[in-house]
Amino acid sequence: MNTAREPAAAQDYERMMGMVTGFWVTQTVRAAALYNLADHLAAGTDTAEAIAEAESTDPDATRRLLRTCASLGLMTSEDGRHFTCTSLLSTLRQDDPHSLRHFAISQSAPGHWLPWGRFPEAVRTGRHQVTAAHGEANIFEYFAQHLDEASSFTESMSNLSRDSARDIAAVLDTKGVTLALDIGGAGGDVVRAMMRANPELDGGVFDLPHIVPAATEAAKAEGLDGRFTTIGGDFFESVPPADLYVLKYILHDWDDANCVRILRNCRAQLVEGGRIAVVDHLVGEPGQPGLAPLMDMNMLGMTGGRERQLAEFDALFTAAGLRRVNVSEAGAFAVIEAQPAT
Repeated sequence: MNTAREPAAAQDYERMMGMVTGFWVTQTVRAAALYNLADHLAAGTDTAEAIAEAESTDPDATRRLLRTCASLGLMTSEDGRHFTCTSLLSTLRQDDPHSLRHFAISQSAPGHWLPWGRFPEAVRTGRHQVTAAHGEANIFEYFAQHLDEASSFTESMSNLSRDSARDIAAVLDTKGVTLALDIGGAGGDVVRAMMRANPELDGGVFDLPHIVPAATEAAKAEGLDGRFTTIGGDFFESVPPADLYVLKYILHDWDDANCVRILRNCRAQLVEGGRIAVVDHLVGEPGQPGLAPLMDMNMLGMTGGRERQLAEFDALFTAAGLRRVNVSEAGAFAVIEAQPAT
């Protein structure tokens, strides 16, 4: 029997090199975000010397950074000294409402970076690595002690949520809903989009006490504060009463037992006739491209949670005394609605 293997193609080696050295790119982009390269170039500050002076960085190291950014397609230069921002780098501009700047900073900061450095151990043990890397029970307790990172993470989630928030608001029927609460909702982008779509709807955010002030300010900036409320608390203990709970990117952070605990707390306070809307990625079949499989690895290493298939959500609902009543698509997300089973 011929057991000879087909040799790897040259492009496979090239592709694997890109995967192996991917963290080099991540930290290069982090530096570009931290030192505001997109904003400087947009404002006409276009040389390494000028940027270094503005950011208090080493001029030669800054020149090398700009050169590398150009090789990555983040900027161009005709003379090797003056640089021009590309549309790719513009995704890091601070004035872009969909900016990825805070995402680039938070994902490559110690909070995420150090646990990811222990990822093989997460696979070996099935446990997240935040405790081993930082000595905290979970990433949210780490953020409570590192408010600068927490702020960047919260802002990154808001930037990423803005488009999806409109999609979610478009598929969630809020006619007859008195109060919609965004559970663990950070800046409240989803519930505020729902309030904009339905001027009769009152909304609010329930999240950890150090998180909710951002939602208060965001609602005030949009003139929604008259029908908007924020409540600080712990969804593992209890949640305030409402007739619609939205849990976007919440259940994927937790294992099954904690998810059931959260859902039961929501069910216990759900106004009669109300419902719960879970917004998460759905995992497809093996080989199906998309963000969900990689996000599943992120959850494995960072939170102990997971991305799930629809049947796995159904199992959580059943264990919490709920039943699924609807599934909708909202961009890259699934909106899975559930009501009390009895």
